[in-house]
Amino acid sequence: MSKQFDVVVIGGGPGGYIAAIRAAQLGFQVACIDEWKNAAGGPAPGGTCTNVGCIPSKALLQSSEHFDHANHHFAEHGISATGVKMDVAKMIARKDMVVKQNNDGILYLLKKNKVTFFHGRGSFAGQAEGGYTIHVAGKTEEDITAKQVVIATGSNARALPGTPFDEVNVLSNDGALRVGAVPKKLALIGSGVIGLEMGSVWRRLGADVTILEGLPTFLGAVDEQIAKEAKKAFDKQGLKIELGVKVGEIVNDKKGVTVNYTNAKGEAVKLDADKLIISIGRVPNTIGLNTEAVGLQLDERGAIVVDADCKTNLPGVWAVGDVVRGPMLAHKAEEEGVAVAERIAGQHGHVNFNTIPWVIYTSPEIAWVGRTEQQLKADGVAYKAGSFPFLANGRARALGDTTGMVKMLADATTDEILGVHIVGPQASELIAEAVVAMEFRASAEDIARICHAHPSLSESTKEAALAVDKRSLNF
Repeated sequence: MSKQFDVVVIGGGPGGYIAAIRAAQLGFQVACIDEWKNAAGGPAPGGTCTNVGCIPSKALLQSSEHFDHANHHFAEHGISATGVKMDVAKMIARKDMVVKQNNDGILYLLKKNKVTFFHGRGSFAGQAEGGYTIHVAGKTEEDITAKQVVIATGSNARALPGTPFDEVNVLSNDGALRVGAVPKKLALIGSGVIGLEMGSVWRRLGADVTILEGLPTFLGAVDEQIAKEAKKAFDKQGLKIELGVKVGEIVNDKKGVTVNYTNAKGEAVKLDADKLIISIGRVPNTIGLNTEAVGLQLDERGAIVVDADCKTNLPGVWAVGDVVRGPMLAHKAEEEGVAVAERIAGQHGHVNFNTIPWVIYTSPEIAWVGRTEQQLKADGVAYKAGSFPFLANGRARALGDTTGMVKMLADATTDEILGVHIVGPQASELIAEAVVAMEFRASAEDIARICHAHPSLSESTKEAALAVDKRSLNF
């Protein structure tokens, strides 16, 4: 007889393991199935985020930033550092250790919350009395049943047609995190989060980096003023970003990769590189889920169709994270995971898509929440804008990083904050204040009247709020 559970979660990434833990906390008998493996073949829950995404990329960004500071910025602090070298193998080993610590931490949390963990691939075997039968294919194969099923199977890197990933010369985000030596020349296709972050890592370590972007504008989803400020910083660093290109034939051989493309002027260009990272987005992962066994509905992109509450077309089946509509962000998946667990329990789980923050962990960091100025203009919303440069922030001067600004947008009539956009030091941390403010529907004046520590980078948020009403104390 198969093991019976109240809730089975397929996928142990940010959406999955969080959903499993919350459901267990609410009193359900819960199982979580995940197939990620570590180098030894053991379980490695955490999904793309922990294994080949958010966590390892931040580890490499931190290592490369230390190296860059030692070579180019220590001297201005009076610190002499000569002959600084990067041991790439040790850097990768540290990244792997950080990943394993996170894997082990998730396994611990699942065990602590009495979630039964299955290491293997979960798929639908059919309907069962009062629920569904889920087949687990791992070292052994078995069937389990559940009244409620939460699908959190994440996404996969999108490949260019005709150019498959070999993870040697043509790399996805996975291969980009395992490069064993600094390439002399690195090409990237796509100037999104992965392209900019991985380009930054290897540029700092000495690679000649060129990023090719098909769109005519840089970071089109970002507030235009912020994107322009970021582009200036990247240009100054030596990160070559070409916009409006049309990629043609890509030749991958033992010598490396050649990318043939047409630039924005219509000129034919040949780019030779040792490695090519393709970062043109991700696709929902439903591979091997056997959706046809139960009639689970997918859309034209292959994503699982859900309503506003993450319910699928099947009773008792839910889906969260990258495998459904909405931004492919780990924290979005986590919020949906908690909300679904609470909805299963009859509570009113809530996710506000308008206050989900976005972050690009480059230097300078880029972070934003809410609507951009171009979106407000397009929607015909009357608004007020205020900004404050880190150049005028005492804490930023002391840090030695005055790049960028904080920009705030507020309703022209009510003064309610509609969007906050930051490019500069620690933007990833500063954006949290804006998220909290917008969740409570704060006005720009509310932020302006809150006492911020001095000196701190957060003072720039206060000054941007003051600038919305032309009341900045510094101008």
